[in-house]
Amino acid sequence: MSYIIPQLPYKNIIETPRILKKAIVANKVIAELKGLAQTIPNQTILINTIALQESKDSSEVENIVTTHDELFKYDKQSQLFSLATKEVYRYNEALFYGVKMLKTKPITNNLLIKIMQIITQRQSEFRNLPGTVLKNGQGEIVYMPPQNLMDILKYMENLERFINDRTISDFDPLVKMAIIHHQFESIHPFFDGNGRTGRILNILYLISEEILELPILYLSKYIIKNKLIYYNLLQKVRDKQAWEEWIIFMLEALENTAKQTIVTIEAIKLLMAEYKRIIKEKEPKLYSHELINTIFSHPYTKIEFITINTKVSRLTASKHLQKLVNLGLLQLKKHKNTNYYINTKLLSIFTAL
Repeated sequence: MSYIIPQLPYKNIIETPRILKKAIVANKVIAELKGLAQTIPNQTILINTIALQESKDSSEVENIVTTHDELFKYDKQSQLFSLATKEVYRYNEALFYGVKMLKTKPITNNLLIKIMQIITQRQSEFRNLPGTVLKNGQGEIVYMPPQNLMDILKYMENLERFINDRTISDFDPLVKMAIIHHQFESIHPFFDGNGRTGRILNILYLISEEILELPILYLSKYIIKNKLIYYNLLQKVRDKQAWEEWIIFMLEALENTAKQTIVTIEAIKLLMAEYKRIIKEKEPKLYSHELINTIFSHPYTKIEFITINTKVSRLTASKHLQKLVNLGLLQLKKHKNTNYYINTKLLSIFTAL
């Protein structure tokens, strides 16, 4: 509880041999992932599906739980969906807003504020009232972040400079990401949405450093599986300066997640090749790149997706989808007044994660 947040760069953080060895391995696996992602003809497939999975997992860290079924059926105009599903899509919107902004701007505090506002649907900025504390599973206070707005501003300005000024630190970027994540979560600058904003900050930083080109590497699933360790190590740094343990954990998270994402992308590529082969053999007139891309970008495809992407009439789109059902490639499921054509094999790739 008495942790004094250090100004960055923090002199007591040392890239030990263990950290450097782990960083080399993690960088190598992430480079492999980056290269593999470039082999997908339509990268929207990865962005749409993997990013939405991350949105689901990151929200689940905060005990916001929805199902794949509801997630892929989601319609922004409908009032029929749960609050949890809507929150997942707000996270997804915030993520893509951040990625879009990175094309012309660096990672700034104003960007993080906007991301938080999209996630929480609140127009607040940094915390300006005291009373925020972090508790463990037993309800005991384990940490009190800065309570004064001026302190929060000071720390966040320092963090912004640390993120963007490469001259003030020569840490490996993956090590630096681990430090940034801990610093942000310790400052805990917002009334709500700190965890989700912090996890978006991770991927934005990797993209800003050109370690990745696409937002396809996420740590939320790993954090869920190791939630207790994650929170214990966050606090252990505050209590015992256990930076090596924390950084190793984050590097292992990056390595593990990159390996799993590689497996996922390889599985998607194989499945796409299988679908192309079957369609070309059984219904050659039906085949088009646009059709394949649509049923892989949207695991729950609707007729309007086909009409928009393949430029055919609604009747023709309906016939195309029925042929795919007859081939066993899609499964028709009716919900209310909507027909969903489900790519169950693609969905199983994500549910197996």
